Amino acid sequence: MMTQKLYESDSYLKEFTAQVLSCEACKGGYAVVLDRTAFYPEGGGQPCDLGVLGGARVLDVQERDGAILHTVDAPLSGTVSGTIDWERRFDLMQQHSGEHMISGTAHRLYGVENVGFHMGAELITIDFDRVLSWEELLVVEAQVNSAIWLDRPVQVRYYDSEATCPEDYRSKKAIAGRLRLVEFPGVDLCACCGTHVARTGEIGPVKLLSVVKFHQGVRIELVCGRRAYEYLSAVCAQNRAVSGLLSAKPFETARAVERTLGELAQIKQEKALWESRCVQARAAALRDAGDVLLFEEGLAPDALRRLCVELMEVCGGRCAVFSGDDESGWAYALGQAGGDLRAFVKEMNATLNGRGGGKPNFAQGRVNAPRKAIEAFFVG
Repeated sequence: MMTQKLYESDSYLKEFTAQVLSCEACKGGYAVVLDRTAFYPEGGGQPCDLGVLGGARVLDVQERDGAILHTVDAPLSGTVSGTIDWERRFDLMQQHSGEHMISGTAHRLYGVENVGFHMGAELITIDFDRVLSWEELLVVEAQVNSAIWLDRPVQVRYYDSEATCPEDYRSKKAIAGRLRLVEFPGVDLCACCGTHVARTGEIGPVKLLSVVKFHQGVRIELVCGRRAYEYLSAVCAQNRAVSGLLSAKPFETARAVERTLGELAQIKQEKALWESRCVQARAAALRDAGDVLLFEEGLAPDALRRLCVELMEVCGGRCAVFSGDDESGWAYALGQAGGDLRAFVKEMNATLNGRGGGKPNFAQGRVNAPRKAIEAFFVG
C-alpha cells in the first residue's frame, strides 16, 4: 500500500481528509495506514508530525515501504479528518530550513560536508566532517542571517532519478528512485524529503550556540526562528539580572564578573591563610594532651582534615574532630599517629549510624547521631 504524501507538495496544509486503508492493533495503540496524509513521518533528521486523526491522538508516524503508518490511541475506519499540530510543524520547518542554510553556507565557504543532523526538542545539532573554528562558524552564521533577510522564495523540484538530474546538489547518500531537491537561492541546493518554509524570511534568526570536537570533525548546536528568539530573550533576562546584581552596564557584565572572581580568589587565599594559622594555634594548645575529642563549627571537609592531621601529630593519642549539628549530622576526621583505627572506626560507624573510612591511622566520614551520643561513645 502506497500513501500519497500531501506534505511534499504543500508544507502548509494543516487539515485534510483521507480513507483508512488498514487499522491494526500494535504496541502503544493502533497502526493506521491512509490513502493519503499530511502527517510527516520521522526521517532525515526531522521528527514526525503529531496531531489528531479522526478524533484519535497521533502518537507517532513512520514510513514503511512507501506506506505511512500512523500510531494512534484509538481504532479508526472509513473516512477520517486529520489536523496537524501546526505550532510543532512550523517550528520544525524553521529548524530544518535553518539547518540547510547553515550546512550549505559552510559547504560553500569551507568545503565541509554535513554527515549528521538531529532536531531535538530544544536545539538542533549538525555534524561536519572536518574541524571548523568558532570564528569560522560565526562567519557562516552572519552570512546565513544576511541571506534570510533577503526573504527569497524556497523552491522544490523533482527529477525521475539522480541520473536524470543535471544539477550539482548536496546529499549525504545515494538516492534510489525519484529525487526531490530543495533550493534556498544563492545558499543551498540539497536532496531532502523534509518540510520547509516557503520563504527564507520565515526562518527567523539563526543562532549558533556551541561547537565541540566530534570524531574527525565538529558538532555544532544551534536554534532557529522562535527557538532562537526565546533563547536570546532568556539570555538577555539572565544578563539583565547579573547586571543588576553587579551594578554593571549590560555590556560590561563579563568584566564585572572577572573583577568579582578576582576579589573572591583573594578572599579565599586570605581565608585559607587564617584557617592554617588557627589550625596551628589549636594544635599547639593541645600538644601532649593525649586522646582529644573536639566539636568545631562550620568546618569544610578540607579544614576538618587539616585540623585533625595537625592534632594527631602533637597530641600523643587518638584525635577526633567533628563539625556539624544534631539536625543535619556530623562530619568527622579521626586519626592517630602510628595507630590502627580500623576496628574503632567500624564500631563507631555502626553505633552512631555513620559511614566513612580511610587509612589505618586516619579516617573521614559522617555520622547521624546527636552530640551527646558521640560524646558517650568516646567516653565509654
